[in-house]
Amino acid sequence: MILYIHFGPCREETFRQLLGMLGEITPVVQGLPPDAAFADVSGSTRYFDRDATDLAALIRMRAAAGFDADCTIGVAPNPLLAQLAANRGVPGAIRTIPDTPQDIVTFLAGLPAAALPGVGLATVRTLASYGLTTLDTIASTPLSTLQRILGAAAGRQLHQRAAGIDPTRVTPGAPPRSLCAEHRFGRDELNPDQQRRVLSHLVERLGTQLRSEQQVCQSLTLTVRYADHSTTTRNRTLSEPTAHSPQLRLATYALYATLGLQRARVRGIVLRADGLFDANSATRQLTFGTSDDKTRRIEAAADRARARFGPNAVRPASTAGLT
Repeated sequence: MILYIHFGPCREETFRQLLGMLGEITPVVQGLPPDAAFADVSGSTRYFDRDATDLAALIRMRAAAGFDADCTIGVAPNPLLAQLAANRGVPGAIRTIPDTPQDIVTFLAGLPAAALPGVGLATVRTLASYGLTTLDTIASTPLSTLQRILGAAAGRQLHQRAAGIDPTRVTPGAPPRSLCAEHRFGRDELNPDQQRRVLSHLVERLGTQLRSEQQVCQSLTLTVRYADHSTTTRNRTLSEPTAHSPQLRLATYALYATLGLQRARVRGIVLRADGLFDANSATRQLTFGTSDDKTRRIEAAADRARARFGPNAVRPASTAGLT
């Protein structure tokens, strides 16, 4: 059985410590920065003389006692179902899907298409135009029909996932070096301008931290959480490794545009910088003109002010009031 553990917002150091705690339960742990992990406990049930749900309870107890983390855990036969179980359950609880066809069908029946990780709103709208709004209706649709709507590969993958089929395995290993920034809205946020305002704030936070640690990132990952606890994630490899806020902002806005959110009920946004390495080892593309150099000098001066007077000493006016 597979566990999907969502720890909630935590610092990178705490996240790695939590992964270490999971490693005491099973060696097959896959970190999902910034705050989640998969764990395959198939080989641990006999050692601990507990079933997968009991092991999930043990993990919740250790996370709460050692790290003050209130975990939400999904238990299921594969990673996809485990993540769905956690996302559709009560926050701070354990939800188990037994490894039987009938239990899997019962769980998936009526779930919206948007509940599947990686299915964005554009795909949801396309499916809805054909009357395909829930996972059970998608799973019962002929594969050839889905492939005509979405394409051969995407149609086949959606058909399998809507039926709860996920051939992927939990891949153990330490997560790559990354930094993340998160903002949670106090209510459902439908205003795209407010969402972009938060994106700009997250970019400033990440850029400042990257530069203070003399790091650059190779890619960005944007995760949006909605009111129904579902999420959409997009990532993009940068044209060149950077910690320069204007470049990070352009890439982030481009990622945001691919989501096609419009009036989506957004509850939180997470922006993660991936593939970090020493800025002194990075190469920078040559540019003509002086505007880029001027922008970087202004950025360096702002960083010095933040280092001396605090992180809010210099910030874009549009992000005033955000923390």
